[in-house]
Amino acid sequence: MPMVGSRAPDFELPVWDPNDPGNMRKTAKLSDYKGRWLVFFWYPLDFTFVCPTEITALSECLDEFRELGAEVLGASTDSIYSHRAWAGTPRDSGGISGLRYPLAADMSHRVARAYDVLLEEQGIALRGLFIIDPEGVVQYATVHALNVGRSAEETLRVLQALQTGGLCPANWRPGDRTLGA
Repeated sequence: MPMVGSRAPDFELPVWDPNDPGNMRKTAKLSDYKGRWLVFFWYPLDFTFVCPTEITALSECLDEFRELGAEVLGASTDSIYSHRAWAGTPRDSGGISGLRYPLAADMSHRVARAYDVLLEEQGIALRGLFIIDPEGVVQYATVHALNVGRSAEETLRVLQALQTGGLCPANWRPGDRTLGA
């Protein structure tokens, strides 16, 4: 896994972007996010059970992430065509309709391998989440088991804590004092 404090592994991946749904040639590169924070997360597969709960929770918090100068990018080893079909599926049918940020496709597994989230034998990614600062440095990294979803609210809290630049004690919340402040 990329070490916290190290440069994030570079990438260029095809994406399906709900803001440009007909463009099937769009890509996302790490350099596209220079000057902004990036919440870059991996999930196992489209059309599964836990994944849509995470993806839609992050989408529902997108305005809050953007207010903090952050963008969100999801990725899996599925194709952009699978992403598009899933995004066209209603939420009450297990889909992610209404998604507001792009999903990247790493069918080569090259980037999942670089982020050390690839389950080689299964050809799918673990639930990895990386917060990358505006200079391209990994500031937070976590990987979950396949059956455990991540919290969008906790991701927001960690991003806010990182942005204070201070020492944030356990259970710190925005508005709390940092240590030594």
